[in-house]
Amino acid sequence: MTTTGVLIGVLLLAVGFLAGMLVGRRRPAVDEPSVTDAIRPLSDTLERVQVQISAIERERSSSYGELREQVRAMSADSAALRHETGALVTALRAPIVRGRWGEMQLRRIVESAGMLKHCDFLEQPTSTTDDGRVRPDLVVTLTGGRSIVVDAKVPFAGYVEAMDAPDEQTRRSRLRAHARHLRGHVDGLAAKGYAARFSPTPEFVVLFVPSDGFLQAALEHDPALLEHAFDRDVVISTPSTLVALLRTVAFTWRQEAVADNAEQVLALGRELHGRLATMGGHVARLGAALAAAVARYNETVGSLERKVLVSARRFTDLEVTTSSLVGPRPIDAVSRPLQATELLASAADALVDLSDGRSDGGAQQARSTRS
Repeated sequence: MTTTGVLIGVLLLAVGFLAGMLVGRRRPAVDEPSVTDAIRPLSDTLERVQVQISAIERERSSSYGELREQVRAMSADSAALRHETGALVTALRAPIVRGRWGEMQLRRIVESAGMLKHCDFLEQPTSTTDDGRVRPDLVVTLTGGRSIVVDAKVPFAGYVEAMDAPDEQTRRSRLRAHARHLRGHVDGLAAKGYAARFSPTPEFVVLFVPSDGFLQAALEHDPALLEHAFDRDVVISTPSTLVALLRTVAFTWRQEAVADNAEQVLALGRELHGRLATMGGHVARLGAALAAAVARYNETVGSLERKVLVSARRFTDLEVTTSSLVGPRPIDAVSRPLQATELLASAADALVDLSDGRSDGGAQQARSTRS
């Protein structure tokens, strides 16, 4: 029996009890209303309450049905997720699948870091010597003829088994095994001798761990793991630290490009300075020629006024002609001498020192050389 039914029953009992009390205590008079007429408003109110309660019950049933469907769908999704997770865990137990997953993670991180444009790298290059063949997952070239070898073949079967452990003791045991496996992989990676197998010679080897949780679990049971790897020129890197490392590599490439451009700018500046010095000599000689031409012109004008026009004006005095002669005006403007230190330097000078107290000496030396 539902709560709504109980509530309706209680209300009906209350109404019946009140009606019985009214009937038992007093008799209806001829001119007084009957009990039925007295309780009719209460009956109407109860009917409206019944209608509202029925509507609420229908809405509750509908909502309960929808909620039940959602819970059923959630249970189905959870079962499918549990199945897929189990399949993934089973696949990760295989060394080949773990290696492929690590390589895929490494490739995605390299692409997200933007190294394709700023850094030259090779995927899975193979090196064969008398001792055998090695194939790291990635080789990133650096400036100065060096490179970084990245290996993603990390064992984490112990970590997967620890996540499926039925009790805490088994979990701790498998995590300790995971730390031992990772330390052993560091020793094996250091023993491969990538420095002798790859040219340019790598300075260190990067051991890429596909998840930060793998390294964190190993460090909890082997805190000296990182120092052990550093001593053997192996850098353990996770997705977050590898991105920072590769971005540093890209920054190094950009700095080298800037340095190369700076050398070219310096060479271009030296060449331009030499050409400016040569052009300054030509301009100085042109100014001297202009000054000489102005001096010759003024001398000619002076001779014309003193010797020629004086005799010609006598024709006017003798009334031979009525027009007067106007002589040419001398040129008072002079050519501006060169003052820039770069133009006063000789073409053989490499660069001009523009520091205080030395630039004037260089200019005076250049003038004395031309004089």
